[in-house]
Amino acid sequence: MAGKRVRRFWDDAEKIQIVAQTRVPGVSVAKVARRYDVNANLIFKWLRDPRFSSVPVPGVDFLPVMIAADPPAMKISSSPVPATAELSVEITTPGGCKVRVEGGLDVARICALVRGLEA
Repeated sequence: MAGKRVRRFWDDAEKIQIVAQTRVPGVSVAKVARRYDVNANLIFKWLRDPRFSSVPVPGVDFLPVMIAADPPAMKISSSPVPATAELSVEITTPGGCKVRVEGGLDVARICALVRGLEA
């Protein structure tokens, strides 16, 4: 008869570290679970919890931005920019995905697209 299994309690910092390891390309949740002797279902539960997941929280529309070069000088006019103005933005995610959006910009849809690419 096997001895009684002791229940392990993981602090938040350990959970964040374990969840982050599942985000590395080529590493599966099962591999990480075996490494820490924890059930993979528990790691999947932590992945869904915004406190431990490195995935941005839904509803937050902030993304890291890096300016690549000085934009060309723009002529400033007193007339407002029309709502249908043709705009262009290129986004490179931390995971290396590049997105170029041209035309009307809907911040919520762009954020959802970037989150989908990084998932």
